[in-house]
Amino acid sequence: MRGKNSPAAPRPGPAFTLADTHHHYWDLRLGKNPWLCQEPPLPFRYGDYSALRRNYLPADYARDSAGFRVSAAVVVEAEWDPSDPTGETRWLHELLAVDPVPRMIVAQAWLDREDVEDVLAAQAAFPRVRGVRHKPRAASAPDQVRRGLPGSMDDPKWRRGYALLSQFGLSFDLQTPWWHMAEAAQLAMGFPGTPLIINHAGLPADRSPEGLAGWRRAMEAVAGCPNVSVKISGLGQPGVPWTVELQRPVVQTVIRLFGAERCMFASNYPVDSLVASYRTIYEGFQDIVKDFPAQARDALFAGNARRIYRIG
Repeated sequence: MRGKNSPAAPRPGPAFTLADTHHHYWDLRLGKNPWLCQEPPLPFRYGDYSALRRNYLPADYARDSAGFRVSAAVVVEAEWDPSDPTGETRWLHELLAVDPVPRMIVAQAWLDREDVEDVLAAQAAFPRVRGVRHKPRAASAPDQVRRGLPGSMDDPKWRRGYALLSQFGLSFDLQTPWWHMAEAAQLAMGFPGTPLIINHAGLPADRSPEGLAGWRRAMEAVAGCPNVSVKISGLGQPGVPWTVELQRPVVQTVIRLFGAERCMFASNYPVDSLVASYRTIYEGFQDIVKDFPAQARDALFAGNARRIYRIG
């Protein structure tokens, strides 16, 4: 029995099951992730990311998520050397072979490559692969958007690659700033048979009233496409604590626009370890939706992930 002055026992983990739809693994000893190895570092939305320049493997994820019942997960490509796009997928399959948690993979595929069909066929042959990700060309600010540029979602060559996804039964993870959501809506409408999953809530980095208004209008435009869903993740702000008060308006807006049946919570670990602990993020999500019906909460934390990423 603890005495009156004994330290409090650690809080138990949350009593709910989650499926983490967005996290990464990397092993820097392989030298296959240029952005984590090159000098000088690239500009990054969270600022200094030197803390990520370390191996992040299953034991690290288990430590960070300790106390949570992670029933399934999705490992997302981590910008492996694009000259060997299936190398990361082979490595992940070996890494996950003894993992008791079912983890699916969103693999790398640059859609404007000349050999994109071969790459997609090779990726789709791996049993854990459910989709691919390729960050299309993006403007650095809303007033700099130019439609039709090479490598963008409007690029005919890029769209030819995208058109092949349904042939291989693959979904597409889209990471792009919110000011490109008009293009995303046209893409989704043009290929209604391809599930499109927006990463990190459309990147609402500017939390000023004007910035949030622009983000909200952009997300409204794409929310009308029934084949689009959203990962609520990657919400950190550089130099600002991750708090429920800060994130509540964004989380609730996304769920209001897309409905609880098309939204999924995710950790974006270890990247979001730069802004918050795993516990802070997931307990924050739990707090924000604590008054939702149980069925909606279950869908947001696990059910939608299992359906959209076809996790048995």
